[in-house]
Amino acid sequence: MKDIQSQLDHRRINIKKVGVKTISYPITVLDKARDNQRTVATVNMYVNLPHHFKGTHMSRFVEILNRFHGRIDLESFHQILEEMKAKLDAEAAHLEMNFDYFLPHESQQVGLKAACFPCRMHGSLEETDELEFEFAVPIALPLKESIVPGLPRSLGRWGTATVAVRFRRFIWIEELITLVQEAVAQHQRLLVHAEEFSVESLTRSIGHQLSDLPAIKWFSVNVENLAEGYATFATTESDCSIASL
Repeated sequence: MKDIQSQLDHRRINIKKVGVKTISYPITVLDKARDNQRTVATVNMYVNLPHHFKGTHMSRFVEILNRFHGRIDLESFHQILEEMKAKLDAEAAHLEMNFDYFLPHESQQVGLKAACFPCRMHGSLEETDELEFEFAVPIALPLKESIVPGLPRSLGRWGTATVAVRFRRFIWIEELITLVQEAVAQHQRLLVHAEEFSVESLTRSIGHQLSDLPAIKWFSVNVENLAEGYATFATTESDCSIASL
């Protein structure tokens, strides 16, 4: 069969992005305690198409993904991007995966055995590749005893910390999540009054902890507080490679 999509196109119009999106796909990610963890990802794969091609075979995206679904880590992410760029003859390749990561968690309030953390991995490859990992950690104020004996205490939901990092070298997802949780807990212990628990101060506390990690070369922190009818937020980011000079 004639490959129409790979034929030359003389109109000289670059296609900025072409690909497939919202693929629901089973993946296996690295797990420090159990070696690996199975979960389901929503995957977007796309490339920058040169003007001299009419288009690309969309099935090739899924073919490439099928070769790597058994293990997703920094190395395989890089390999997927390389194959996309080479096999689709693209100027740049992009890959996004959104998935839930689970950590063991024992809650006397609701009896949950695992805590869920939404994660996102985004990688791009043009001349060099860049991988960014993002995750969200729920934030709760310290729980108060229930007024009515025998009733469970409120979970005390306050907001969410969303952290994005770029790596200098490998670090476990669990270690990143735990670092944010410990930064929140430490911040709570240092406060005299609950009113001091602000998005600004908590963002600084989390950022301070991340800046001490040698494995990270860049990070951003966004802390959001959910209020009645509105939300407040604070954001910071840091290029650790510059800061360390």
